[in-house]
Amino acid sequence: MKIQHFFDPDTFTLTYVVFDEKTKDALIIDPVLDIETASGKLTDISTQKVLNFLKSENLKPHYVLETHAHADHLSSSQLFKKYYPAIKVGVSERIKAVQEVFKGVFNLTDFAADGSDFDYLIKDNEVFSAGTIKVQALPTPGHTPACTSFVIDNNVFTGDALFMPDYGTGRCDFPMGSASHLYDSVQRLYALPEETNVFVGHDYQPEGRELKYQTTIGESKAKNIQLKAATSKNDYVSFREARDKTLKA
Repeated sequence: MKIQHFFDPDTFTLTYVVFDEKTKDALIIDPVLDIETASGKLTDISTQKVLNFLKSENLKPHYVLETHAHADHLSSSQLFKKYYPAIKVGVSERIKAVQEVFKGVFNLTDFAADGSDFDYLIKDNEVFSAGTIKVQALPTPGHTPACTSFVIDNNVFTGDALFMPDYGTGRCDFPMGSASHLYDSVQRLYALPEETNVFVGHDYQPEGRELKYQTTIGESKAKNIQLKAATSKNDYVSFREARDKTLKA
């Protein structure tokens, strides 16, 4: 099993392609659709980088998986259908709760909010296959209600639940976010074997350091600056809620 990362410096987002070198089966996690914020112009520069890699390796992508609905970047998941018509876009079935909230926020009167915009609604702890690749959906809500981490072999893709140890965890002040729920979710991650590789959804490069996107469960438990294994729930929730009050919308 191999993993190729792609980094979008405008949104500090990591996209991953996970693939089996022998069978060429593959899946994509959290692809980015580029937007020029000043004009609102959309481009597919990041998408083309992923597509070029898929073609160069002769890969067969079965899924585009979203760890959650993203507030800081657009998703290019639907664009992959133009090139791979059989590909399915998957997200946690808890996306329906997120859609219901934003249906009211944006007054989307004709919006079904039933998850039908996605091809595959994933159940908590479900195990499914992308060809020869086995994926377990580990529920990790808190940043949003629909956050899910994907466990593949000895790797876990944590989205915005858990970042590199020198940055911490995701914010929890979005609608229906919960620091208490995120604490419980990280404990679920920390129950994985310590040698499990953690691939994060963003790297904000604190103090201008070089890009880092991979750590381990053991390193996170020992060194995460916001939530170590020994951190109490009360301490974390107090910290997270206080910090979130200082962040821009």
